[in-house]
Amino acid sequence: MKSMVRYSVHGPRPLQGEVAISGAKNSALKIMAAALMVPGEVVVERVPRITDVALMSEVLERLGARVDRDGDSLWIDSSGDLLDETPYELVTMMRASIQVLGPLLARLGRARVALPGGDAIGSRPIDLHLKGFERMGAKFVSEHGYVEGIAERLSGANVLLEFPSVGATENLVMAAATADGETTIENAAREPEIRDLAGFLNAAGARITGAGTPSIKIQGVTELRPVHHEIMPDRIEAGTFAIGAAATGGDVRLNGLRPEHIELPLQKLEEAGAEVRRHSDAVEVSMAGRPRAIDLVTLPFPGFPTDLQHPMMVLLAQAYGSSILTENVFEARFVFVDELARMGSSIKVEGHHAVIRGVEGLSGAPVEAPDIRAGAALVLAGLCARGETEVFDKGHIRRGYEDFDHKLRLLGADIEVSTV
Repeated sequence: MKSMVRYSVHGPRPLQGEVAISGAKNSALKIMAAALMVPGEVVVERVPRITDVALMSEVLERLGARVDRDGDSLWIDSSGDLLDETPYELVTMMRASIQVLGPLLARLGRARVALPGGDAIGSRPIDLHLKGFERMGAKFVSEHGYVEGIAERLSGANVLLEFPSVGATENLVMAAATADGETTIENAAREPEIRDLAGFLNAAGARITGAGTPSIKIQGVTELRPVHHEIMPDRIEAGTFAIGAAATGGDVRLNGLRPEHIELPLQKLEEAGAEVRRHSDAVEVSMAGRPRAIDLVTLPFPGFPTDLQHPMMVLLAQAYGSSILTENVFEARFVFVDELARMGSSIKVEGHHAVIRGVEGLSGAPVEAPDIRAGAALVLAGLCARGETEVFDKGHIRRGYEDFDHKLRLLGADIEVSTV
C-alpha cells in the first residue's frame, strides 16, 4: 500500500508576511520536453523542486538525455542518441509527459508514448494533439496503452484547434519549430506558459510569432542550438497564496511574480472585499473580516484559471451570502466539494455549477486530497477552520507546489507534515 502524507493543520490562523514565488511547474515541464529537440546542453533556471519535475527528469534520462540538477538549475544534454519510447510506469503517473511526443517526432521521426495519467479531474483526451500532428504528416496507431507515431519529416500545415487546448498548442509549437515550411495554429491557447515556451525555442533559434494570441505562426528551421533560459514565475502558486491570504483574513506580500498573469483572480479578490496592492514584480493581499459572496466562471486564459477554483471555493464557503461558481474547463473538478463539506461548508453542485452558501466558519476535520490543487486548497481550508484539520494526500501537493508547507510556516501557519 502506498504511503500517504498527512498535513496536520491547526486554525484559525491568518497568513501574514512575505513569500517568494517559485518557477512555474506548467512551464518547466514543457521546456524540459522541448530540450530533447536541442542536440547539445540546455541550461534551465528557476526550476521548482517538485515531484513532477523529478518524474520528467527521469523520463528524459530514460530516453537517453543527461539531466543534472544544482539548486534551482537544470542542465539537460540531449546530444547523444535518443530512444523513441517513453517508459509506461512514468508516463502514466504524469500527464505532462505526453509533451515529449512532439519533440521526439521532430527529432527522430518516430515516437511511442504511453497514454498519459495524472490527476483525475475529468476527460482530457489527446485527440487534438494527434489530429494536429496528422495535419503535419504524421501517422498514428494506438494499441495496448500506447500511441505510436511515425513521420519521416514533419511538414508545415494550417491547424485549427477545436478547443484552445494548452497541451495541444504546446506540443504542436514544439513539433513545428523544426518542420519543413510554415505552420499556423488557429484557436491556439493563450496561456503565459506558451509565451515562455516560445521564448525558450526562439532563443534556441526557432522562428515563432504570435505566442500568447489565438494565432501562432511557426517558420520551421533546420536545427535548434543550446540555450540558457529562466522559467517564468508560477501564476497558479501565486494565485493560491493570494487567495489564501484573503481566505484566512491575513496580509501577505507575494514576491517575484508577474501581477498581470493573475489579474482576473486579483480583481475577483477585490470584488470579494480584499485589498490588493500591485507592484511591478510583487502583490500585497489583505482581507479584514468575512469576504462578500461573488459569482465566478472558470475559462481558459485570460479567464479565471480552473486551477484556482478550489482555493476560491474555500474563500467563498465563508462569505456573506451565496455565490455561484461555474466550472467550464474540467467536468470532474467538483469532487473536491465532498471533502470541503466535511468541514462544515454548504455547497450544492448542479451540473457544472456549484451554489455556495457562505457559513460563518469552517470546522477542522479529516479530509483527503483528490488532486494537486484541491490538496493545497484543503490545507488552506484547515488554516481557516476551528480546530485541527488532517489532510491526507497521496503525494499530489508535492507534485505541484515547491516547499508548500515550509512557505506556509514562514507566513505563520501551524502545520505539521508526517508520513502515514
